[in-house]
Amino acid sequence: MTAGGSGFEEFYAASSSRVLGHLFLMTGNRAEAEDAVAEAYARAWQRWAVVSRADSPEAWVRTVAARIAISGWRKAVNRLRAHRREVGDQVLDGLSADHVALMQALRALSPVQRRDIVLHHLVGLSVAEIAQETGAPAGTVKARLSRGRKALATLLDEHEPKGVNR
Repeated sequence: MTAGGSGFEEFYAASSSRVLGHLFLMTGNRAEAEDAVAEAYARAWQRWAVVSRADSPEAWVRTVAARIAISGWRKAVNRLRAHRREVGDQVLDGLSADHVALMQALRALSPVQRRDIVLHHLVGLSVAEIAQETGAPAGTVKARLSRGRKALATLLDEHEPKGVNR
């Protein structure tokens, strides 16, 4: 089976690892990120004639994957509320305490703040690039980044052991 236009296979090979990394940072869950990214690339493949002409096909896929993940989060939250159960903190072997603290802090942010923080600080996109990718005004992106950084600082300070100086 071939894509609706030439170049999809090369695009996928060149970008899929990066997009998966971005989504993993947003979700904190590799399986969840893999599912969202797979679905986003499937949609891109179906619309390759249009997506390939976008300013940034990778940004298109990343945006679709993020929306899929956010939709999944909403469903999960609703399921958890319906069943009235809470999942305790899970620490996986091999993860540093700093990594776990960062992932927990990122999860505490709103989905849009988390997305903007990840895109800016971990992916390296500029405010203008985030604004273009998300459709939000640059001022809104700046405000989300500012609020997100303040919230992260507070959340990460809560995880700092007492008596440790930075």
